[in-house]
Amino acid sequence: MTTRATPDVLEALVENHRRFLAFLERRVGSRAEAEDILQDAFVRSLDRADTVRDPEAVIPWFYRLLRNAVIDRHRRRGAEDRALAYAAGTADEAEPGADEALRDEVCACVVALVETLKPEYATAIKRVDLDGATVAAFARETGITANNAGVRLHRAHEALRRQLAQSCGTCATHGCLDCHCGGPNGPQT
Repeated sequence: MTTRATPDVLEALVENHRRFLAFLERRVGSRAEAEDILQDAFVRSLDRADTVRDPEAVIPWFYRLLRNAVIDRHRRRGAEDRALAYAAGTADEAEPGADEALRDEVCACVVALVETLKPEYATAIKRVDLDGATVAAFARETGITANNAGVRLHRAHEALRRQLAQSCGTCATHGCLDCHCGGPNGPQT
């Protein structure tokens, strides 16, 4: 049995409808597409909103849900584009690298904090996450096994997550959606 969302949660979501729509529209470039994503997110949130106990946490939780929906939409579109390019016989011309829109979503703090990690962790994140190389390609480049490269990347992500939490505090907790931490050197005034 699923518990329904509380009236406080529903009210908070409805009150922020315009902000959510503007957030999505900036990321997808189309009001119609933003409305589709938002409506889907509202429907999904009705089943999951009971997991949010603190009314103050509803808005950051919903922004995370929206950000994930945008990322999923970009990934699906990228997969569709690659499939069409393959079917059209132009697969070699298609760019399989990281999606530019996703790269723009990354908080500047992340890029700066990568430099504070151990060199092998920084290299792993740069090559795989930022440059779009596969884990297997990264393993070949560095002369290690694919399993070792996967473990190294996982450890690099954990180290970066700790650095983000230490440097950005609540911005990192809420997904850098409206970052005011001022980057790894502290708040900007």
